[in-house]
Amino acid sequence: MSRLVRYDRAVSADRAHAVITLDSDRNRNALSSQLLEELRAALNRAEDDDVLAIQLRAEGRAFCAGADLQEAFREGMDVSAHRLAGVIRAILSHPLPVIARLHGPVRAGGLGIVAACDLAMACDDLTYALTEARLGLTPAVISLSALPRMSARVARTTFLTAATFDSQLALDSGLITHVVSREHLERATEDLTASLTAGERQGLEATKRLPNADVLIYFDDRVDEMVSLSAALFGSETARSHLAAFLR
Repeated sequence: MSRLVRYDRAVSADRAHAVITLDSDRNRNALSSQLLEELRAALNRAEDDDVLAIQLRAEGRAFCAGADLQEAFREGMDVSAHRLAGVIRAILSHPLPVIARLHGPVRAGGLGIVAACDLAMACDDLTYALTEARLGLTPAVISLSALPRMSARVARTTFLTAATFDSQLALDSGLITHVVSREHLERATEDLTASLTAGERQGLEATKRLPNADVLIYFDDRVDEMVSLSAALFGSETARSHLAAFLR
């Protein structure tokens, strides 16, 4: 079985950072159980590595298409929802700052990953969507990281309508932190990474904990309920009929 997540270590001016790359273009980097397991392992590896920051990026047509719907239809969401929640918490609680580099569209569960990251650098021509409501679902686990980041009005609109929105709205809502033209994405991501790795690890770890403390309290208070809700809705007749039509 080929790997779906790559781990690399980059060094510039004697300051190192980890690069974690989602590499499952066949399903647009959908959040399969395998991809989530490998992503969690890569985050654990970075914690033990001699690095000062993490870049989370992707290869292929999309940054992330959300849940692996074929897997969800076949096996249910009990395990996957739990794994996604675990990855989101691993990013929020990771001692090192995590930068999401967004080169392609982000959908559904992918937004939960992006929201968990400390910083997110995105192209100005991207689209985003929380599509769950149209399938008889809700962004349950995703909400654990997205709601504390996003303005309430934008969250309410994007959650309920399931409509696509652009990088400017994502920026204005607090979902992402930086927007640049596609031609400047790589340079801007490297510059932002260099700004982080100029710090000392002790300072980076202590500083990351400050804004994420309340988010983790919010997460831990609701995670069991949200995992159960996600699994229940995916198993409902309404959702399964939509999934069957979508996968036909």
